[in-house]
Amino acid sequence: MKLTVFGATGGVGREVVRQALEAGHEVTAVVRDPARLDVPAHGRLRVAVVADVTDEEALVPVLTGSEAVVSALGPTNNKQARLTPIAGPALRSIVSAMDRAGVRRLSAVSAAPVAPDTPEDGALTRVVVYPILRRLLRDLYADLAVMEAAISASTTEWTVIRPPRLLNRPRTGTYRRAVDGNVPGGKVIARADVADALLTALTDPSATGHTIGVAA
Repeated sequence: MKLTVFGATGGVGREVVRQALEAGHEVTAVVRDPARLDVPAHGRLRVAVVADVTDEEALVPVLTGSEAVVSALGPTNNKQARLTPIAGPALRSIVSAMDRAGVRRLSAVSAAPVAPDTPEDGALTRVVVYPILRRLLRDLYADLAVMEAAISASTTEWTVIRPPRLLNRPRTGTYRRAVDGNVPGGKVIARADVADALLTALTDPSATGHTIGVAA
């Protein structure tokens, strides 16, 4: 499959690129600074330098010929999200550029606290943990919520992956999944497993049009 990966220099994005290449895919990694792409050179890896991922006109030629898109874009912290939201504005441009380029399939990473509360989350999470996180990181989650709205309103065949706290651990491939909700008791997951979930969703028709909660 020919994939275009946004956010390729981030922790999840680098794992997406590595795993996609290992799986035999052709990958276009979209970056602002190629020096930050900590992935060895590969015959099936193309690096596309795009200064502004909200620039739809710049994205169309990058996406042309691709079969699917993975977005690992997101604010690195709450301050960045408050000053310069990235996920929402970028995905609005990406899904529009995908439509123009004829690319249908999209998977994107969000975050578990963006999901509506459900009884399965547990009383402690609903009453204590999520309210604290949503207060401390309100701008970050607001950016991701705008991103999710842009994706769900698009014509793409989309899947949104919602992980809890991310850890730098090896891929296990044995994480739990919950469709249109969060994993009960899910507190952490490896970035490598989030990358696995993003890639797996692309070839899973049952994931199309759904949010998928993932956790260890």
